[in-house]
Amino acid sequence: MLTAHFFYYFAAMDLKKIFGTVLTLLGIGGLVYTAILFGNSTGTTKQLIVFGVLGAIFFFSGIGLIRNTSKS
Repeated sequence: MLTAHFFYYFAAMDLKKIFGTVLTLLGIGGLVYTAILFGNSTGTTKQLIVFGVLGAIFFFSGIGLIRNTSKS
C-alpha cells in the first residue's frame, strides 16, 4: 500500500514536469511564430498580438510549473 502511494506521488510529479515542458515548448513556438510574422511583415497587428500574448502566457506558465514542481 505504501509503495503504491509513492508511485502515484512520483508519477504525478513527473506528469507536472512533462506538462510544464509541453507548455514551455508551445510558448516558444508561439513566440518564434510571432517573430517570423513580424519579420516577414505578413501578419496583421491583431495576429501579432494574439500569437505573442498566447506564446508568452504558455511560456511563462510552463516555466512556473517546472520551477514550482522542482522545489517541492
